[in-house]
This record gives sequence, C-alpha cells and structure tokens, in this order.
Amino acid sequence: MAKIVTWKQIKSADQCRYDGISLGEVMLRLDPMDVPTARAMTFRVSQGGGETNVACGLAHTFGLRSAVMTVLVDDEVGRNIRNQFRTAGVDVSRIIWFNTKNDDSKLTTDQKGTLCNGVNFTYNGSGVIPSHTCYYRGNSAIRQLGPGDINWMDLFTEGVRVFNTGGIFTLISPTTWEVALEAVQTANEQGTFVTADLNYRSKVEPDKSRARQINQKIAPYLGFLVGNDSDLSDALGYETKVAKNAPFSEWLQAYKETVQQVAGDFPNLSLIGTQWRGAHNADLISWGAVLYDVKSEVFHVAPLRENIPIRDRTGGGDSFTSGVLAAILKGHDLSTAVQWGAAHGILVQETPGDVTLIEEDRLLAEVKRGASGRGVKASR
Repeated sequence: MAKIVTWKQIKSADQCRYDGISLGEVMLRLDPMDVPTARAMTFRVSQGGGETNVACGLAHTFGLRSAVMTVLVDDEVGRNIRNQFRTAGVDVSRIIWFNTKNDDSKLTTDQKGTLCNGVNFTYNGSGVIPSHTCYYRGNSAIRQLGPGDINWMDLFTEGVRVFNTGGIFTLISPTTWEVALEAVQTANEQGTFVTADLNYRSKVEPDKSRARQINQKIAPYLGFLVGNDSDLSDALGYETKVAKNAPFSEWLQAYKETVQQVAGDFPNLSLIGTQWRGAHNADLISWGAVLYDVKSEVFHVAPLRENIPIRDRTGGGDSFTSGVLAAILKGHDLSTAVQWGAAHGILVQETPGDVTLIEEDRLLAEVKRGASGRGVKASR
C-alpha cells in the first residue's frame, strides 16, 4: 500500500504553485427563482459542480491559489462558465477544451450540441415545496474523459498542496472513476494531500452497488473523507443506526460510531467529517458540523445553528469542505477548521447559487456569531 499524505504533512505554500486543485464536473445552473422550472419565464444564471465548488470557495472567499480540472466545449456556454471561474479568482488554465470545428481531432465536436456542456435547472422550493433539480448532462464533454488523458505527473510536480475530487465525478461516466484513481494515486506519490466528498446522487448512478464498488477503490488513497451518514451508506455501504429525523445530538452519537468503523477499515484516513442539515422546511434549517482527527481519536464539533432561514440549499457540503481546507492551509487547528467549515456551509445557503458570494471577513464574523449564539446586527 502506498504511503498516504496526512493533513499534518501538507506542503508549505512556498513549495507549491497551487494551494488546491479540484477535479470534477461543472455545469451551467439556471435558477427560476420564485417559481417552479415548468412555469419559469426568466432565470438567474450561475455555474456550479460538487467538486469545482470547492475550488471556487478556496479562491473567492479565502484568497487561495486554486484551479479546476474539468472538460468543456468551447462555445458560448463553456465560455460563460470559464468567465465565472475567472470572476471567482480560479485558475482556468487546466481546463480541457473540445473545439466545435468537427475536424477529426481527438478533442472536437460539432456545433449542433452532439457533445455539450452540462446544464441544470435548480428550483429552490419554498416552505413545504421541496427543492428540485433537472439535469441535462448525458452528453456532456466531461463524460469523454478517460485514463491517460491527463498528465498527472506534470501537474503534481509543479506543486499542489491539496487535491480534491468527489463521488459525482467518479460516477458520471464508465471511465471517470479511472481518471480519479490515476489522480489520487499520483497525488500521494508526489506528496499532495487528497480529499474527496463521496456524495452519492441516484440521478447520476442509480446502482448503489456500482457506486460502492468504485468508491471502495478510491477511498484507500484519501487523506480526508467528507461524507454524512447517508453518503457513507450509499457510497461505501456503512449503515448509521439513527432515526431519519433525529436531532443533532442523537445523530452525532450514531455518526461517531460509523466514522470510527470507517477509520478502522481505512487506516489511510487522517480526517473524516461532514456537515449536518436538519431541514424543518425548504426555507428553514438547523446546521451543524463535525470533524474527526483519526490519529488523535478526537471529534471536533462546531456550534449548532438552529432554525436558520436560508435562500438556497445547494453547495453546503462543498463549502464545508473548502472552509475546513482553507483553515488548515492557513495554519489553523482542527477546532478552528470545523468552525470555518460550518460557517462557510451555512453562508453559501444564504446567497444564491452553488458557491458563496462572501469574503473571509464575513466568514470570521459568522464564526464569532455562531460561537456566541447571538443574532445578526445590521451594519451601517
């Protein structure tokens, strides 16, 4: 078994070109705002993807040097997504592009959408109406990615402190898991800390047995595994014995038992953690987070935020991940890291879109507010 980099072995910034690299799918998101998609006449446009959201959080909120590894068709939709990455401060030089010349080269397609950029329509829901996402991703460019298409050695020898991928990417096509496996193996060989959120989406892969089979191959190369109780069940096969709507305290005790079992089966892991969302309705949630230091056998728990009105349910887990990583990359301890993760995760749900529209000072204010339990004051 290869030596797996731990969170305490993350390289210093001066040794690396990048603080973080994220490998995954990105889509153009069309948000119908206050009406269901089927009745929408206007949409708010943004971009997002489970893995690439982490890169956006690292760059925009925390000012870190992040880049995305993804695949796009070079058309107006692809350029829109690229430009949004640029606005967030994300390095786009690693994006793989398909031209639309249909010129018989390997990275080419036509102009009629035979190969396309992924699009989703995400309605946030309201009250008792749940959120709903409709995907158009079956012929997306990233599904063409296969083993050998990316020179991982070239990337990691430039210096990468943290590499991030996830369960959506590994299951998006028959070959993307092989790309992820190549990446995480090479990352560890070159001294890069590897993290993945093995979040499971039935709309991506209805067969849980296939998801588990693939994720069991990826997990041995991770230093940081992000996943709540349902993710650990769906993606890896671990059951957490807790009622569906249990309060945070009951959920946490059951989750701790599951996490310790996962840590025993995967001794490569140095961190395991997740956010917790208790949904009262589509607009009101309670929010918590936990981070387990495997070697020290210590659980770090963020203050529970109760009955918080939100605007958007998407991206909470991704922002938790980038908050935790940002704290560690900036030299903070794990107690601080879980608080940054929790704060970043709730803040993304207070702004529209998959990624936060806030700066680090706003996050630090929310960490302080969450710890004190005080309300929100107007800034004038």
